[in-house]
Amino acid sequence: MQKSQATIKQIAQELGVSISTVSRALQNNPRIGLRTRERVWELARQLQYRPNPAALVLKKKHTRTIGVVLPFLKEEFFSTAITAIEDVLTGYNVVISQSRDELEREKGALATFLASRVDGVIASISAETHHYLHFKELESFGIPVVFFDRVPRRLPAHKVRSNISTAARELVDFLADRGLERIALLNGPAQLEVSEERQQGYLQAMKERHLPIDPSYVCSSDLSKADTQAKVDYLLSREPKPQAIVAFNDYISLYAMERTQALGLIPNQDVYFVSFANLPMMEYAAHPPLASVDQFAYTMGEKAAELLLQLIQSPEEIPYQELWVETQLVIH
Repeated sequence: MQKSQATIKQIAQELGVSISTVSRALQNNPRIGLRTRERVWELARQLQYRPNPAALVLKKKHTRTIGVVLPFLKEEFFSTAITAIEDVLTGYNVVISQSRDELEREKGALATFLASRVDGVIASISAETHHYLHFKELESFGIPVVFFDRVPRRLPAHKVRSNISTAARELVDFLADRGLERIALLNGPAQLEVSEERQQGYLQAMKERHLPIDPSYVCSSDLSKADTQAKVDYLLSREPKPQAIVAFNDYISLYAMERTQALGLIPNQDVYFVSFANLPMMEYAAHPPLASVDQFAYTMGEKAAELLLQLIQSPEEIPYQELWVETQLVIH
C-alpha cells in the first residue's frame, strides 16, 4: 500500500504550530524564528515532505542567493570557473562550499543550501560521490541544480561538460606520433564519469593506433598527492616501464613528475607526461607536461551560470539540458 504524502497540515500538527507558520518557515521567511524554521525543515526531511511544484512557482520568494559546491578552490580550474560564475550572476550572493573531495562534506553543503533556501545550485561532484540522492532532494524542493565538469554518472540532469573521450584520444595520438608505444593512464577515481571517459578514449586510441594495451598500465588515483605518487611507484616498477603517462589533470601530472624525479628519472626525457586542464600556472613549472587539454574552465563556469539563471527565471519547467564545451590540445 502506497504511503500517503506528508502535508503542511501534518507538520503543523506534530510541531504544535499553525499551518501558516509552517508554510512561511518552508519559504525561509525571516518573520519566523530561526529555531522554528530549523524544526520545520528537520521534520519536513524526516517525513519526506515534498512541496507541490505549482505552489512553489506561485509562492517561492527568491533569496538572490546561489550555492556552489566544488572539490577545491585552490585548484586553478575551479577558481577560474568561480570567477565566471560570479561574473554572470551579478546581483546574486554566491555562496561557495568546498567538498574537499569528500561525500559527507558535499552532503553537508547541500543541506545548508536547502535550509537557506538558495535560488539554485551549481555543483562539481566530489571524488567520493557515488549516489546523488542529496542533489535530487534539492530538486524535489524546487531548487534547480546545474552540474559542470565532474558531472553525475548516468543521471538525467542539467550538465555542462567537455568531450573528455575525444580529448584523451588526442593525447594518445600526440604521444604515438612521437614514436611512443608503451603509454600508461594515471586516472582519477573510478566512480567519476570523467575518469571513465578518459579511460574509454585512451583505450580506443590505443586500439586504433595498434599499440599494446597492458592492463597494469592503467591506474586510478584518489587524486591526493600521496596516492598519486604511490601509483607512480607502481607504474614505474613495471617491466618494461611505460614510456609515457597520460595524467588525470595538471595537478596529478605535477605530483607524478615530482615522484619520477625522486626515483632518479628525468620527466619528459625518461618518461613523458601529458594531461588535462592546461592551467596557466603550468608555464611557470620546471617540468610542465608536454601537452595538456584545455577544458576552458571560464567558459564552462559561464555556461553553467547562464543555464542556472534560465532555470530560475523560467516560469515553466525546462527539460534537462546537456551543454558541451569544446576542448583544445595545447602543446607546451
